[in-house]
Amino acid sequence: MIGIAGAGAFGTALAVALARGGREVRLWARDPGLASRRQSARLPGVVLPGGVEVAADLAALAGNGPVLLAMPMQALRGFLEGEGRVLLGADLVACAKGIDLQVLKGPAEVMAEAGATGAVAVLTGPSFAADIARGLPTALTLACDGPEGEALQRALSVPSLRLYRTTDVIGAELGGALKNVIAIAAGVVAGAGLGDSARAALVTRGYAEMVRLATAMGARAETLAGLSGLGDLILTCTSTQSRNFAHGMALGAGVEPPVATVEGVATARATVRLAGNLGIEMPVAAMVARLVEGGIGVGDAVRELMTRPLKEE
Repeated sequence: MIGIAGAGAFGTALAVALARGGREVRLWARDPGLASRRQSARLPGVVLPGGVEVAADLAALAGNGPVLLAMPMQALRGFLEGEGRVLLGADLVACAKGIDLQVLKGPAEVMAEAGATGAVAVLTGPSFAADIARGLPTALTLACDGPEGEALQRALSVPSLRLYRTTDVIGAELGGALKNVIAIAAGVVAGAGLGDSARAALVTRGYAEMVRLATAMGARAETLAGLSGLGDLILTCTSTQSRNFAHGMALGAGVEPPVATVEGVATARATVRLAGNLGIEMPVAAMVARLVEGGIGVGDAVRELMTRPLKEE
């Protein structure tokens, strides 16, 4: 049995894919009507297969196998310190991408500090919930530095969902977190009509910043070149399905963003603080933080980035 805590778009999509792949899934939802409707408002047209049991009690997920925590990064710590404490004895797999703004830590460390006694892992990589739910081929990274990683990889891999395993948890976490910041910047470039050449340059320099911070924090550079870094960066910087990219497009066009909260906004602020603590220069991430806070306009941001002192690549 695979438990999934969180019946939003991504949690529901994973439940659908795993059940279609022959896994028994127990999906915890706050919405009491989901069990009877068998359909989530977050994924229109997607019906839960028979292999998905909807549970109203979190305790029903514990003690039967791994539990996927499908919730935003900024909600993860509070969940585990509250109602999610009943899950701390299970093998936990976080599906969150980001850095906790209060404690400046990624999901693995947040789970460990909450008192998790089983395996701690992170599932990340280039994926849209709608694609996963439709059964379209998707490849993700499972990051786990313990011996349980191989068993988790086998349990969570199904024909439409292929998992690659790494022990570099920090690299996988930071790739998934930082790409959201760069995706906002790429969206700003698109929304402001600055051209594809500018977007390519922005994404490339943003990737360099991702590698710079991640390796300073102990990650391996090759992890950032994999699915959890470069792969996810490509996806989120080129598709309007990405909430972070769409948020940036709205900022660039000077209109109200379509979604009030996206992970990259909090992650940009956390990234600036982390980079400052480590003495690392991250001009693109810093500019995103200023843009989302309203501290600078798009025109001034472009001028500042383009007139920085010349340097070697």
